Amino acid sequence: MNHLSIKNLSKTYANGVKALHEVSLEIGNGMFGLLGPNGAGKSSLLKTVVGLQPADQGQIIFNGVDLATQPDYLKQRLGFLPQDFGVYPKISAEDLLTHLGILKGLTNRRQLAQQVLALLDKTNLYAHRKKDVHTFSGGMRQRFGIAQALLGQPQVVIVDEPTAGLDPEERQRFNNLLSEIGEDVVVILSTHLVEDVRHLCPRMAIIQQGRVLAQGQPDDFVRALTGKLWQKSIAKSERAWHEQAFTVISAHLNTGRLSLHVLADACPGEGFRPVEPTLEDAYFAYLKNPVAAA
Repeated sequence: MNHLSIKNLSKTYANGVKALHEVSLEIGNGMFGLLGPNGAGKSSLLKTVVGLQPADQGQIIFNGVDLATQPDYLKQRLGFLPQDFGVYPKISAEDLLTHLGILKGLTNRRQLAQQVLALLDKTNLYAHRKKDVHTFSGGMRQRFGIAQALLGQPQVVIVDEPTAGLDPEERQRFNNLLSEIGEDVVVILSTHLVEDVRHLCPRMAIIQQGRVLAQGQPDDFVRALTGKLWQKSIAKSERAWHEQAFTVISAHLNTGRLSLHVLADACPGEGFRPVEPTLEDAYFAYLKNPVAAA
């Protein structure tokens, strides 16, 4: 059983931007969703965890090993798909994956060749193994990114905004692939897409402005809003008044009118009706008002 413990992690960049504020997370085997808007600090956290940048303070412990004293311990057991995954031009998928395997220290050529073909098959790229990776579609390239992340049978796999820019079909195919990686590995999915976390992750954390607002099970987040969510349909011209008067967590345009979701312990007033909360409602509620959402 693998376990990643992040304790009071803080990071301030040279320009004075404080990217992380005493972030603490406990992550075990299986899928863990790191959910937050763009610029929330997700990528900064992941770069710090994998050793691409040092923390100013705090601890990162993997399976009992303090990574400050043994920085290569996690790197040797890590698969990482960054947000921007570049590839060499004019190199086939099979050759590039083999090259990346050698860079990862996989020196047994026969075992490496077997693993490369198995991973290309697992990611549904075997039929395209002789094609240049730079000609792949966005979804194919992301699946190739997972193949390279799985080289060497890592114990921790981190994927940063993996489905951004993918069409719905490719996103579903990629998410199905992630869910098949298995329960024997720590998989951290960093995303701003609530739907990806809802379908894949039994545990999650919400992060904003470098702070962890909450962590736990998605169902618990939704359950905490039961009886606190109210809906009202208004004209667009009434939006500003309602946002001043109530805790509006979301507003969706529907047939020319705005459908508001409002957070309140009791009915906020005339025209409101109770609604069943979703994980998206819980996410927006924590971003707008963490205390009220808890």
